[in-house]
Amino acid sequence: MSEQNDARTGLTRRQLLASARAITTAAALGHAGVLQAAPPSAMPIIDTHIHLFDGKRPQGAPYVGPKEFTSHVSLPGEYRKMATPHGVVGAIAVEASGWLEDNLWLLDASQSDTIMVGVVGRLQPEKPEFGEYLERFHKHPLYRGIRVNQRYFPASLDNSTFMASLKLLAQADLVMDTANPNVALLQAMVRLNDAIPDLRIVIDHLPVLDPTPAEMADYRAALAEIHSRPNIYVKLSEILHRVDGNVAVDLASHRERLDYLMSIFGEDRVLFGSDYPNSVGTATFDQVVSLVKDYFAAKPRTVAEKYFWRNSVRCYKWSKRTREQAALLA
Repeated sequence: MSEQNDARTGLTRRQLLASARAITTAAALGHAGVLQAAPPSAMPIIDTHIHLFDGKRPQGAPYVGPKEFTSHVSLPGEYRKMATPHGVVGAIAVEASGWLEDNLWLLDASQSDTIMVGVVGRLQPEKPEFGEYLERFHKHPLYRGIRVNQRYFPASLDNSTFMASLKLLAQADLVMDTANPNVALLQAMVRLNDAIPDLRIVIDHLPVLDPTPAEMADYRAALAEIHSRPNIYVKLSEILHRVDGNVAVDLASHRERLDYLMSIFGEDRVLFGSDYPNSVGTATFDQVVSLVKDYFAAKPRTVAEKYFWRNSVRCYKWSKRTREQAALLA
């Protein structure tokens, strides 16, 4: 690859390697170059799903949160202040922008604060240059995978370029997150797992899916297929969501669905994600965390630990950047 800036990303090999060296140098340091210690917590948390963006950049941003999130700026420092009192010791940013150059912006923003342990970017698997960009961004230790929108499925499963790109993703030991779950997506993930069994797949926000009566049989059949597939994970996120304009914040309203999804995925394939700040206007961060803490309080601590942080280690293989994060991996 040329050392000149790519016209589409503005990113050179030297820039990315320098960025990777910077994060490696800071690996044992906390925010602002000192070792950090989160407030004591009964349960450390790795938040596997937050969004970062800056709508006040000169070029703006394609996504700036829900209408209730009026600042249009979501950066690690603000997230840290809100999340650490709840026991969050690390977070993974999931790209909400389809702009290729925002993969680099997200890496730079995440590198600035050691609470960020990973980045899930956005690339286009149907493009022949996918492999070049994957190699380039993967040089950064925070780059943990890509998110692929549900619009690609199921049609792209028959696209040889698309499938070759996802095989490269699996070979790089990276993750594929999905977006906006529906029944067709679940069915497509079964087919994708058949085709590339080594690819770790994360189904985001599955609790938000409310199948219609006509969809229920297909929904349950797809999940029954997923049940025995160890490389398909789920984020028990967006549990609090609007139904007919209302949000039920009590655990009783969600327990049956959570029990069902736990029976499908088991204790080893469930992940915590707050979906902040996309959750603003639907539920507070405290409500999001409190509901799942209440749910897992009735389970053995080993099961709760898997949901709140242990499974994220196996799934994302995220970068430890502080003593607390390193202690989780010890």
